[in-house]
Amino acid sequence: MAFTLAACQSQQASDGKRHDISPESPQMQQARTIAQKYLIADTHIDVPYRLEEAFEDVSAHTEHGDFDYPRAVDGGLNAPFMSIYTPAALEQSGGSKVLADKLIDMVEGMVKNAPDKFALAYSTRELEQNFVRGVMSFPLGMENGSPIEGDLANLKHFYDRGIRYITLTHSKANHISDSSYDSERPAGGLTDFGKTLVKEMNNLGVMVDVSHISDEAFYQVMAVSKAPVIASHSSARHFTPGFERNMDDDMIKALAKNGGVIQINFGSTFISQESIENYNAFKQARTAYMAANDLAQDSPEVEAFQEEYRKKLPFVFATLDDVLDHFDHVVNLSGIDHVGIGSDYDGVGDSLPQGLKDVSTYPNLIAGLLKRGYSEQDIVKILSGNLIRVWKQVEAYAASH
Repeated sequence: MAFTLAACQSQQASDGKRHDISPESPQMQQARTIAQKYLIADTHIDVPYRLEEAFEDVSAHTEHGDFDYPRAVDGGLNAPFMSIYTPAALEQSGGSKVLADKLIDMVEGMVKNAPDKFALAYSTRELEQNFVRGVMSFPLGMENGSPIEGDLANLKHFYDRGIRYITLTHSKANHISDSSYDSERPAGGLTDFGKTLVKEMNNLGVMVDVSHISDEAFYQVMAVSKAPVIASHSSARHFTPGFERNMDDDMIKALAKNGGVIQINFGSTFISQESIENYNAFKQARTAYMAANDLAQDSPEVEAFQEEYRKKLPFVFATLDDVLDHFDHVVNLSGIDHVGIGSDYDGVGDSLPQGLKDVSTYPNLIAGLLKRGYSEQDIVKILSGNLIRVWKQVEAYAASH
């Protein structure tokens, strides 16, 4: 879900919510040290598709977006998974595989043009070697399995190109799985091909990503997969009742029993019910205005309406503490070994929470965890340890089959 309202302004935390941590606090100073000392992996950064729409050189500071190299270094980010995203519409019109290959070409070009800063990472071993060398890893994840195009040979093709997780679907049902966002559920979960694909992903060493899929599909993945799976960018439905895109408590427990990990999405409408309700009210008002005036969404009149609406009713941003609540909830349900970071930077537009606006802000998250009593060892698991454990288990399963 992308927010394009540049006029949205952050609503300050003056409503009695908990305050941000002082930049000079002991927790923040310790957090900056931890961020630079340990490997930080974020399993969902939507840089490639952002650059496909409007290219910028992310090896230097960029005017737009949530990610560039200088900000990532400031935040301690070492392994941003580059999301190879293809829109759901291409499932019908064609071109998913072509676009996915083009985006992988782009990431390879970024590495080629700045080898002193970036490196590809096809394995946990390469990830850890790159960290020691002091270069930023670009592991690859595929958001939407549409580029597989019903052919297992394409799974091998993308594995060979570096794809190490696949989000089975996106906003619409595809030939692999039903989607949490789609009211149409033609497969009742996974398709027959989808079940075969999950098995082959296990055998090849590609992590199965259950973000975006329907609840029925999730439980079918749990039944089929012999290796731990990930939710690359999802949050806890406990705080957003009825929002199927997030995971409910039973799903989080099942994921943990499988050995997997949920990587928390930072988008305000994944984190805060208040943000969801605010955004839904805005969409309803915009739809009514468009219908009453027979206007398209991209018309100047609708743009003006949006700006005026947001002046009167600003978007409600989640807070850092709201995000931390999701981490706490998962830990309370399933322990420290099953949660990590899947921010969705560059994928949720202007909706990022206060204190977590771009890749320079991971120390804010760490400081919040410290303030809540997490040990340094626990935080290391959240930053990358849990994700690397799952990835290594997936590699080991593939090596034995």
